[in-house]
Amino acid sequence: MKITPTYTIANAPAPKVIVIPAQSPASEATKAWIRNATKNTDVTMSVCTGAFVLASTGLLSGKSATTHHGAYVDLAMQYPDIHVQRGARFVESGNLASAGGLTSGMDLAFRVVQRYFVARSQPRQLLCSNIRARAG
Repeated sequence: MKITPTYTIANAPAPKVIVIPAQSPASEATKAWIRNATKNTDVTMSVCTGAFVLASTGLLSGKSATTHHGAYVDLAMQYPDIHVQRGARFVESGNLASAGGLTSGMDLAFRVVQRYFVARSQPRQLLCSNIRARAG
Protein backbone atom coordinates (compact mmCIF):
# COMPACT_ATOMS: atom_id res chain seq x y z
CA MET A 1 0.00 0.00 0.00
CA LYS A 2 1.26 3.44 -0.87
CA ILE A 3 -0.19 6.59 0.66
CA THR A 4 0.33 9.76 -1.31
CA PRO A 5 -0.67 12.93 0.52
CA THR A 6 -2.67 15.57 -1.29
CA TYR A 7 -1.29 18.44 0.75
CA THR A 8 1.85 19.51 2.58
CA ILE A 9 1.91 21.72 5.66
CA ALA A 10 2.61 24.60 3.29
CA ASN A 11 -0.68 24.28 1.37
CA ALA A 12 -3.03 22.26 3.60
CA PRO A 13 -6.48 23.68 4.35
CA ALA A 14 -6.90 25.08 7.86
CA PRO A 15 -7.65 22.18 10.24
CA LYS A 16 -10.26 22.27 12.97
CA VAL A 17 -8.51 19.49 14.94
CA ILE A 18 -4.78 18.76 15.18
CA VAL A 19 -3.61 15.52 16.79
CA ILE A 20 0.06 15.32 17.74
CA PRO A 21 1.01 11.68 18.36
CA ALA A 22 3.96 10.28 20.28
CA GLN A 23 6.83 10.87 17.90
CA SER A 24 10.37 12.07 17.51
CA PRO A 25 11.08 15.79 17.76
CA ALA A 26 9.35 18.01 15.20
CA SER A 27 11.13 20.23 12.71
CA GLU A 28 11.04 24.00 13.14
CA ALA A 29 8.70 24.20 10.12
CA THR A 30 6.29 21.75 11.75
CA LYS A 31 6.37 23.62 15.06
CA ALA A 32 5.72 26.92 13.25
CA TRP A 33 2.80 25.33 11.40
CA ILE A 34 1.32 24.00 14.68
CA ARG A 35 1.66 27.44 16.31
CA ASN A 36 0.01 29.18 13.37
CA ALA A 37 -2.74 26.60 12.73
CA THR A 38 -3.68 26.43 16.43
CA LYS A 39 -4.86 30.04 16.29
CA ASN A 40 -7.96 28.76 14.46
CA THR A 41 -8.41 25.17 15.63
CA ASP A 42 -11.24 23.92 17.77
CA VAL A 43 -8.68 21.73 19.49
CA THR A 44 -4.98 20.97 19.19
CA MET A 45 -4.24 17.85 21.18
CA SER A 46 -1.20 15.76 22.00
CA VAL A 47 -1.24 12.07 22.82
CA CYS A 48 1.35 10.40 25.05
CA THR A 49 4.80 11.93 24.54
CA GLY A 50 3.46 14.07 21.72
CA ALA A 51 3.17 16.55 24.61
CA PHE A 52 6.87 17.29 24.10
CA VAL A 53 6.20 18.49 20.55
CA LEU A 54 3.26 20.61 21.71
CA ALA A 55 5.39 21.96 24.56
CA SER A 56 8.23 22.80 22.19
CA THR A 57 5.91 25.15 20.27
CA GLY A 58 5.55 27.32 23.37
CA LEU A 59 1.76 27.00 23.28
CA LEU A 60 1.63 25.19 26.64
CA SER A 61 3.64 27.87 28.44
CA GLY A 62 1.93 28.72 31.73
CA LYS A 63 -0.75 26.07 31.15
CA SER A 64 -1.47 22.62 32.56
CA ALA A 65 -0.72 19.49 30.54
CA THR A 66 -0.01 15.80 30.94
CA THR A 67 2.00 13.12 29.18
CA HIS A 68 2.82 9.44 29.54
CA HIS A 69 3.55 8.56 33.17
CA GLY A 70 7.09 7.56 32.27
CA ALA A 71 7.79 11.07 30.96
CA TYR A 72 6.34 13.32 33.70
CA VAL A 73 9.73 14.20 35.17
CA ASP A 74 11.33 14.86 31.77
CA LEU A 75 8.46 17.12 30.67
CA ALA A 76 8.58 19.05 33.95
CA MET A 77 12.37 19.41 33.78
CA GLN A 78 12.52 20.44 30.11
CA TYR A 79 9.53 22.80 30.34
CA PRO A 80 9.36 24.18 33.90
CA ASP A 81 6.72 26.75 32.86
CA ILE A 82 4.20 23.96 32.18
CA HIS A 83 2.13 22.66 35.11
CA VAL A 84 2.49 18.90 34.61
CA GLN A 85 -0.61 17.10 35.86
CA ARG A 86 0.48 13.65 37.03
CA GLY A 87 -2.14 10.93 36.93
CA ALA A 88 -4.60 12.84 34.73
CA ARG A 89 -6.04 10.88 31.81
CA PHE A 90 -6.22 14.12 29.87
CA VAL A 91 -6.01 17.85 30.51
CA GLU A 92 -7.85 20.59 28.60
CA SER A 93 -6.86 24.23 28.51
CA GLY A 94 -8.84 26.32 26.05
CA ASN A 95 -8.33 24.87 22.60
CA LEU A 96 -5.29 22.88 23.79
CA ALA A 97 -5.45 19.39 25.26
CA SER A 98 -3.03 16.64 26.18
CA ALA A 99 -3.57 12.95 26.96
CA GLY A 100 -1.42 10.76 29.18
CA GLY A 101 -1.02 7.78 26.89
CA LEU A 102 -2.59 5.93 24.00
CA THR A 103 -5.68 4.73 25.89
CA SER A 104 -6.05 8.17 27.46
CA GLY A 105 -5.77 9.55 23.94
CA MET A 106 -8.87 7.57 23.01
CA ASP A 107 -10.67 9.10 26.00
CA LEU A 108 -9.63 12.55 24.83
CA ALA A 109 -10.76 11.76 21.28
CA PHE A 110 -14.19 10.81 22.66
CA ARG A 111 -14.20 14.11 24.57
CA VAL A 112 -13.50 16.00 21.35
CA VAL A 113 -16.35 14.15 19.62
CA GLN A 114 -18.56 15.01 22.60
CA ARG A 115 -17.71 18.71 22.15
CA TYR A 116 -18.94 18.58 18.56
CA PHE A 117 -21.98 16.44 19.34
CA VAL A 118 -23.15 18.54 22.28
CA ALA A 119 -22.49 21.80 20.45
CA ARG A 120 -24.59 20.66 17.51
CA SER A 121 -27.31 18.78 19.38
CA GLN A 122 -28.14 21.30 22.12
CA PRO A 123 -29.74 23.90 19.85
CA ARG A 124 -31.84 21.17 18.24
CA GLN A 125 -32.83 19.79 21.64
CA LEU A 126 -33.76 23.28 22.82
CA LEU A 127 -35.76 23.87 19.64
CA CYS A 128 -37.58 20.54 20.06
CA SER A 129 -38.29 21.36 23.71
CA ASN A 130 -39.73 24.76 22.73
CA ILE A 131 -41.90 23.21 20.02
CA ARG A 132 -43.22 20.57 22.46
CA ALA A 133 -43.92 23.24 25.06
CA ARG A 134 -45.92 25.31 22.58
CA ALA A 135 -47.83 22.27 21.30
CA GLY A 136 -48.65 20.95 24.75
